[in-house]
Amino acid sequence: MPKKRIAIPKFRNEAEEAVWWDSHPEVATEIMKRAIKSGKARRAAPLKTVTMRLPVPDLKIAQDLAQDRGLPYQTYIKMLLHEALQRERGSA
Repeated sequence: MPKKRIAIPKFRNEAEEAVWWDSHPEVATEIMKRAIKSGKARRAAPLKTVTMRLPVPDLKIAQDLAQDRGLPYQTYIKMLLHEALQRERGSA
């Protein structure tokens, strides 16, 4: 029996998308189960906790932008750092 297609709606913004995913955890669980079963799931890189001192205005901007996107600010900063490092590596 073929698996039912998972329908994910289109969203107007990231905050709306975050609300939808928070209220539909079963969809994320099903997507992950299918990815694991098919071998398409990737393991996340190991994480190491670090402490950084950031200028207060930069931190405030990051917090505001993260909130606009419906993300925790530390996740947002980690995402920005990852993207910047990939760009730098590509231009080296």
